[in-house]
Amino acid sequence: MSDDYSEASYGARPVGWGRKPAVLVVDFQVAFTRPEYPLGRSEHIHEAVEKTSELLKIARKCGVPVASCYTAYHSQRDIPYWKIDAVHDHFYYGHPSTAMDERIAEPDYDYIFCKSAPSIFFQTPVTTFLAKQGVDTVVLTGCTTSGCVRASAIDSFSYGYRTIVAEDCSGDIEEGPHRDNLRDIGRRYVDVMPSAEVVKAFEDYRKRND
Repeated sequence: MSDDYSEASYGARPVGWGRKPAVLVVDFQVAFTRPEYPLGRSEHIHEAVEKTSELLKIARKCGVPVASCYTAYHSQRDIPYWKIDAVHDHFYYGHPSTAMDERIAEPDYDYIFCKSAPSIFFQTPVTTFLAKQGVDTVVLTGCTTSGCVRASAIDSFSYGYRTIVAEDCSGDIEEGPHRDNLRDIGRRYVDVMPSAEVVKAFEDYRKRND
């Protein structure tokens, strides 16, 4: 963090953990995780998928709720004005690219749903799911950091959740925008930490509830 931001008091207060966490997984559909698709060729995202898979296994063992989303549309009539050809070419209901990556999704445990905008919160039922589970702390993972993860982090903050971003469980097309955006939202809205720290918090949560 630069001295100017520090002197202006950015990042001075941690968000911290509340009573009950949940993991939200943003867009780890195969369009982003398999190299046969134009958006699926980022090694940075591939690494984040592996880390997220490990984190989710522990979250489920600890009884932490998990919700995962994918992005899809009916037709060009309802698709937003994305400036990304791959979205217009592939992101439609039933297209193979919209399937959740099998390393991520556990349908018998996870809540899996479709979104239509960058944020996992925008006009989706996820807030109802979180309210039913009594969640006050959201751990964000997924892709891309500079796009849908950042949008989700801002909405999570705006809805009043304590928001954590697991740094190594979020990925982008390039590492530079990943780091830049995490640094910026970490100054303002969220706590950014490695997944190892998130794991410790999940294990502490399980001990409190055993």
